[in-house]
Amino acid sequence: MADKPASPHLFADVLARVHAICAALATEDNWPGGIELSRVVVEPPREASHGDMATNAAMVLAKEAKAKPRDLAEKISAKLRADELVASVEVAGPGFVNLTLKPTVWTDALRVVLREGAAYGQTAVGGNEKVNVEYVSANPTGPMHVGHCRGAVFGDALCSLLQFAGFDVIREYYINDAGAQVDVLARSAYLRYREALGEDIGAIPEGLYPGDYLKPVGQALAKEYGDKLRSMREAAWLPIVRDKAIAMMMAEIKDDLAALNIKHDVFFSERSLIETGNNKVAETIDFLRDKGDIYDGRLPPPKGKPVEDYEDREQTLFRATAYGDDVDRPLIKSDGSYTYFASDIANHRNKFERGFNNLIDVFGADHGGYVKRMQAAVKAVSAGKAELDVKIVQLVRLLRNGEPVKMSKRAGEFVTLREVVDEVGSDAVRFMMLFRKNDAVLDFDLAKVIEQTKDNAVFYVQYGHARGHSVFRNARQQGVLPDLPDEDGARRKYLADAALERLSDPSELSLLKQLALYPRMIEAAAVAHEPHRIAFYLYDLASEFHALWNKGGDLPYLRFIINNDAEITRARLAMVQGVVSVLASGLAVLGVQAPTEMR
Repeated sequence: MADKPASPHLFADVLARVHAICAALATEDNWPGGIELSRVVVEPPREASHGDMATNAAMVLAKEAKAKPRDLAEKISAKLRADELVASVEVAGPGFVNLTLKPTVWTDALRVVLREGAAYGQTAVGGNEKVNVEYVSANPTGPMHVGHCRGAVFGDALCSLLQFAGFDVIREYYINDAGAQVDVLARSAYLRYREALGEDIGAIPEGLYPGDYLKPVGQALAKEYGDKLRSMREAAWLPIVRDKAIAMMMAEIKDDLAALNIKHDVFFSERSLIETGNNKVAETIDFLRDKGDIYDGRLPPPKGKPVEDYEDREQTLFRATAYGDDVDRPLIKSDGSYTYFASDIANHRNKFERGFNNLIDVFGADHGGYVKRMQAAVKAVSAGKAELDVKIVQLVRLLRNGEPVKMSKRAGEFVTLREVVDEVGSDAVRFMMLFRKNDAVLDFDLAKVIEQTKDNAVFYVQYGHARGHSVFRNARQQGVLPDLPDEDGARRKYLADAALERLSDPSELSLLKQLALYPRMIEAAAVAHEPHRIAFYLYDLASEFHALWNKGGDLPYLRFIINNDAEITRARLAMVQGVVSVLASGLAVLGVQAPTEMR
C-alpha cells in the first residue's frame, strides 16, 4: 500500500468505501430499493481518542435495514476491518463506527500534497455552477466604514472559496443610486459647492451628511461649473450634483476596496432598473401581478408600534406570505415612488434572467429582517428555480488596547475602512475579519492585530509559513537540501521521493492528519458558505507546526534537520513543505499574503 498514492480527498475516499459497503449489505440483506446514501457522512470524531474518522452510516440506515443501529454498525465494521486503509474499527454509543487508519495512509496523503502543490484542496463540488455573490453594496453617500469592511472581506473571501471549490463565480456590487438618500447626498454636496465658492455655510443642517468627505465634490463642482449652478432651481441642479457626487463617491469606494485587494466583476446600478426607458421594476410588478402574487389591500399595524405612526391605506402588496414570509410587503409608497423592496425584487429577477439560479447576498447587521422577504421574492420571480442564501455580517467593535476608537474627523460619524487599512495593513484586516463567524459580533483591536504573539492569529499563521521557509534556508546552508525553487514544483518533486515512512512520531502523524483534513474542510466550507472555517483551520495547522518546532528544542531527535541522518531530514523537510504549501493555499483563498520571512 505504501507505493499506492492516497486519494487527493482522503475523507471522500473513505466515504466512498463506506457507501460501497452499505450498498453491498443492502444487496446481501435484501434492503428495500433506492437507499439514500447522501445522509451517510465520514468526519473527524469529536474526541481524538476515538480514532481518525467516524461514520454515522448505521444510525441513518438502520430503519431501511430493519436492524438495530448497533447490530448494523457491527456488520459495517466487519467489512471495514478488511479494508487496506483501516488499522482498527470500533462501534461506539448507539451505533457510531470509529475508524483508526494505518500510518501509511497519512504519509501517502502527504505525497498527494507534495504532488499537487497549489492545486491541493481544490474540489469539483461546484460543478462549474454559476453563482452570483452580491456584497458590500454600500450606499454611495460617503466613504466606507469599518462595518462595510467586514462585509467586503467576507464576500470576497467567500467568492475565492467558491471558485477554489469549482463554482463559476460573479462578484457583484449593487449601487443604491436611486431614492431619497442620493437626493440628500446631492443637497449635502451642493452645500459644499457653495462653500467652495467662498460662501460661509455655517453648521451643516440636520438631515444632511456632515462629514468633510464631500468637500472635494464641492470643489470639483465649483471648478467645472463656476457659479452657474447657484442660479438654477433645485430641480435643475440636483441631478447634475447627484450624478457628480455618486460618481466621485463610487470612485472613492472602489479605491478603498482596492486597498483590500477587492475587485468586483459587476457594478449594477439600481437607477438602471428604472431610468433606461425600460422600467424593470414596473415590468416585474406586472409579471408578479399576472401570476397572482400582487394585490391591492391593507396591512395590519406593525406589532409594537404606536397606532399614530401607522398609515392605514390601500397599497400595492406583494403576497410574500405565500412564499414563506411573515407578512405581505408594500411595493409602492404613498408618493407613488417604489419601495426599496420593489427595486430589490427587480434586481434579483434580473440576476435570474442572466442565468443565475444560485444567489448569495451579504447583508449588514441591520438587514436581518430583510432576509425572509428577499427569499420569498426570489422564489416568486424564479418559480422556485433559484435559491437565495443571505449571509448576515454582524457589527465590528473597533478598539485600541481594549478601548473604543474615537470617530473619524473626516467622516464625522464613523471610522473609515481606509483609516483602518492604512494603520494595520490589508493582511491583518482581512484575516481578522474572518477569524470569527460572520453572524457573531467581532471585536477588532488595532493594537492587538499587529502584535507578534500567538494571540494574534494572523501573525501566528503567517509566521508558520515564514518559519517553514526558514527551515529550507537552514537546510540549504547546511548542504542537506539542494537550492531548488518551489515555484515550478522542483523542491516538492525532490522531497516527494523521501522515505516518508520515517515520519512515525505521534506529533508528526498528528500534523500529517491535519494536512489531510484540508480538502474536506474546503469542501464543507464552500457548501456552507463559511470562509471563516479556513481561518480557523490555518490557525490550528500553524499551532501544530509551531508545537512540533518547539518539541524539537526540547527533544533533539525531533528536530527537522538531523545532521547524521539524511533520510529522516529529507522526510521532515517534505513534511515542512506540506505545511508551507497548505498554509500558502489557505491564505491565498482568504486574500492574505504568505511571507517567506517576517520583518
